[in-house]
Amino acid sequence: MGFKPPPRTIAGAIFVSLVSLALAFPKGAQAEIVTLESVPAKRDSIDANEPIAESFSAKQAATYLDRASLTWQKEKKCVTCHTNMPYMFARPALSSVQKDSGEVRAFFERYRTERWQKKAPTEGQGFWVIVVGAGLTFNDLQTTGHLSPAARDVLDLLWTVQRTDGGWDWPDCDYAPMEIDDHYGVTLAALAVGIAADGYAESEASRAGLDKLRTYLKNNPPKSLHHRAMIAWCSKRLEGIATEDERQRTLEELLAKQLPDGGWSTAGFLTDWKGLERNDGEPLDTQTSDGYGTGLVIVISRDLGIPASDPRLQRGIQWLKSNQRESGKWFTRSPVNDAGNLISNTGTAYAILALQSCGELPGWPFQPPNRTTAK
Repeated sequence: MGFKPPPRTIAGAIFVSLVSLALAFPKGAQAEIVTLESVPAKRDSIDANEPIAESFSAKQAATYLDRASLTWQKEKKCVTCHTNMPYMFARPALSSVQKDSGEVRAFFERYRTERWQKKAPTEGQGFWVIVVGAGLTFNDLQTTGHLSPAARDVLDLLWTVQRTDGGWDWPDCDYAPMEIDDHYGVTLAALAVGIAADGYAESEASRAGLDKLRTYLKNNPPKSLHHRAMIAWCSKRLEGIATEDERQRTLEELLAKQLPDGGWSTAGFLTDWKGLERNDGEPLDTQTSDGYGTGLVIVISRDLGIPASDPRLQRGIQWLKSNQRESGKWFTRSPVNDAGNLISNTGTAYAILALQSCGELPGWPFQPPNRTTAK
C-alpha cells in the first residue's frame, strides 16, 4: 500500500517535507565533497565515446567540475583558461546540490597573495593575470555580488601588464577558439572588467586601460564569428566596442547556426576565419552539436536580452539536458587541432551557466548593468 499523507495542515506539510528529505537522502548517505587530496594526481582523458547519461544530473556535473579542476591544479599547479577559470564562473550555480571544497577559489587568490607578492608578473605573462582576474570577478558575482579585495587587486594588476597597443600576450597553441590569438585574451579581459561588481570599470585604474583596449580592438578586427560573439558579449557593458546594431547582427548570426537537434557546434563559429584549417586535413565539423557551442550561445543570448522562454533557447536547453555524459561532463571535440578535447571542461561550465541563465539552476546573477562609456 502506498504512502498516504496526513491532512493539509501546517504540521502535515512539515511531515511531508521531512518524508521527502528522508527519501532523497537515505540513512547513512551524505554528499561527499571532492577535495584536492581525494582527486587523482593525473587527469583522465576526455573520450568522445563516453556514453550519454540516462538523465541530467546537476550533482554529477558538480562532481565532474570539481574533479577536473582540482586534478588540473594538483597535476599542473597553474590556472588555465580551459579548466579552472570557467570552473570559477559556473561552480557556484551548483552549490545548492553539492558544496565544493573552496580549494580552487583559494588557489586563484594565492596568485595575488603569494606568487605575485614574491615576483610580480611581467608584460609577457599577461595571460595569467587575465585568467586569474576573470575567474575571481565571475566568482564574486556568483557568490557575494561584490568585488573582493583579491579580485580588485588582480584587475588593477591587469593594466600593468597591458601592452602599448592595448593587447596582452596570450598563448598561441593553434588551439582555436581559446588558445590561438591575442584577440580572445583581449575580449576576455574586457568581459572580466565589464562584469566586475561595484563599478570597477568606472574606476580611475581602469579608464586609461580600457581606452587602450578599445584601440586594440579597432586596429585588430575580428576574424571569425567566435571573435564577434565575444565582442558582442563584452560590449554589452563597455561602450565603444560594438554598437547595438552590431550586437544584434552577431546574435542573430549565432542563433541561425542552431542545428536540427537543438544544439550548436563550436566549429560552426570558425568557418569564416580565413586560413584556419585542421592539421589533419579534415574539414571543420560544423554539424555536431557540443557543450561549448550550445552553452556559449545560450549564455550570450540571455545576457543580450533574449528571454529564457525563446523557443530556440528552450531547444538548446533540452539538448543540454539530453546530452550530458555519464561522468557529468558535456563533450566538445577540439574543433581545429588536437588539444585533448580540453575545451569540454569549458563547455561543461558554459552548459551549467546556460542552464542557470534559463532558470534550470538557481541564482543567475548576470543582469546587464549600465555600460561604461568611452571617453
